[in-house]
Amino acid sequence: MSDSRPIGVFDSGIGGLTVVKALRELLPNENIFYLGDTARVPYGGKSASTVERYSIEMTDLLVVEDVKAVVIACNSASAVALPKLEETLSVPVIGVIKPGAQAALAATRNQHVGVIGTRATIKSGAYERELRALNPHVRVSACACPLLVPLIEEGWLEDELTDRVIARYLGPLVHQGIDTLVLGCTHYPLLVHAISRALPKTVSLVDSARNCAMAVKKLLDRQSLHAPRDSEGTLQVALTDAPDTFLGVARRALQLEIGKVQLREVLHPAKL
Repeated sequence: MSDSRPIGVFDSGIGGLTVVKALRELLPNENIFYLGDTARVPYGGKSASTVERYSIEMTDLLVVEDVKAVVIACNSASAVALPKLEETLSVPVIGVIKPGAQAALAATRNQHVGVIGTRATIKSGAYERELRALNPHVRVSACACPLLVPLIEEGWLEDELTDRVIARYLGPLVHQGIDTLVLGCTHYPLLVHAISRALPKTVSLVDSARNCAMAVKKLLDRQSLHAPRDSEGTLQVALTDAPDTFLGVARRALQLEIGKVQLREVLHPAKL
């Protein structure tokens, strides 16, 4: 059996394209429809109820595209909206928290894991809950890094100011003795080189985007949802507002070929 419908992926901005890149490398036969909520980026500083509402509106748009599965390529949305989406969506849905937590526990040697993310992700405690559910003895040190997403969206990936901000955020985690760091925001892999410079070589980095892609592959295997083996996967990108720096950052940092970007109006409940 095969299913040529696209995999739907959404995020608040460009960060989720790190998941798209990982999916393209791992599942080259799959069609992908990516939706970036650039009109309302970032989600990380907003309340849990607002992030949940935005996530429902984004998945409503993906359902219109007849997707066969939904990937929440946003840690903030995964942290607060996944249970609601699992309950309401008619297609399978995957977030980035659980795959990242599983990979962190496989990587850590001293059972002390650091997590960086947006305020919404860190405040939710989602990574701590998932990590401790898998290993009650793990020690977790978490740090909200609200300045990183705007710097990434601005394209300041190799910049002295960005390096200084990263060092300010990561210094306390290194001092506390972490040996593994979860990049708990799908934007953050775009800063992997800068983040690595701020860490001792003994600290392992866990990329939630790559681990999310592997979880998607397992889902397609389980539910026989793979596209035909002889097909060549396509990528469609839609945004809720004009791209601004979006395309330049994506092409430069991820080497993704993005064609014409579509615009989508958010479907508020009153319009449905």
